[in-house]
Amino acid sequence: MFSTLRFFAFGAALLVASAGAQSNCDRFYAVNTGDTCDAISARQNVSTFQLQYVNNNTVDAACDNLFAGEVLCLGLQGEDCTTTFVVGSTDTCATITTAYNISLATVLANNPNVNSVCSNIYPGEVLCVASQVFQYP
Repeated sequence: MFSTLRFFAFGAALLVASAGAQSNCDRFYAVNTGDTCDAISARQNVSTFQLQYVNNNTVDAACDNLFAGEVLCLGLQGEDCTTTFVVGSTDTCATITTAYNISLATVLANNPNVNSVCSNIYPGEVLCVASQVFQYP
């Protein structure tokens, strides 16, 4: 049993080290072959922005440098939005704010990658739609 615990502790330490050594990471994900940031975000309930933000040292802006086995942090303690929405082809910020009963200001604060008129959201993008505003430094 002791060797099992030691192996588990080693594995957990390796996992934290692999995810950019972020000791305040809430959740982790190991990349599979063919994964994209949007696909990971949709399956793991993390916004596309948040996934790239917390992994900015390893994931490039186009998110085209993921590799199988890479361990990503999904959210930081106190900044982990898990209430998400996958944008469809007919969605607008107005339909999203109405559906989730949140203000546009909240959507924009939680998704700093979205411009003020929401003209840059796209199908497949995952947005944080929580009513709580997360403070990204």
